[in-house]
Amino acid sequence: MKLPIVVSDDSKEPIYYQIELQIKRLIVSGQLQAGAALPSIRALSHDLSCSVITTRRAYQDLENKGFIETVQGKGTFVKALGSNTQDQIKEEIVYSILKKALEESKWMGYSLTQLRGICDKVIDDLERGDDRS
Repeated sequence: MKLPIVVSDDSKEPIYYQIELQIKRLIVSGQLQAGAALPSIRALSHDLSCSVITTRRAYQDLENKGFIETVQGKGTFVKALGSNTQDQIKEEIVYSILKKALEESKWMGYSLTQLRGICDKVIDDLERGDDRS
């Protein structure tokens, strides 16, 4: 199974964290269902052209946080999440993404008032189904 994950050496985020975050997104969005088998650490590291150590770190972090489990001799699988946990994680991910975008925009010189106006405009566009990307 090949996961739709893309990592970037140019990102401020370490590669293991990029992998971890993208697998989390796939799980909480329902694209990876509970019980789904994940690629082996070696296979994923090969697909992403990164080290086995990097991929192992991402899997260990995901396992420690309760997203996946490894069964000796069988592989690594997605664990079932409660709906409250899933909703909380979705909110954390969206918050993180929006915070980064707003911090970057503030760095470019936008005031918080201007950013509120831009956010309102984006929300209005989404409500109308207007896709400007």
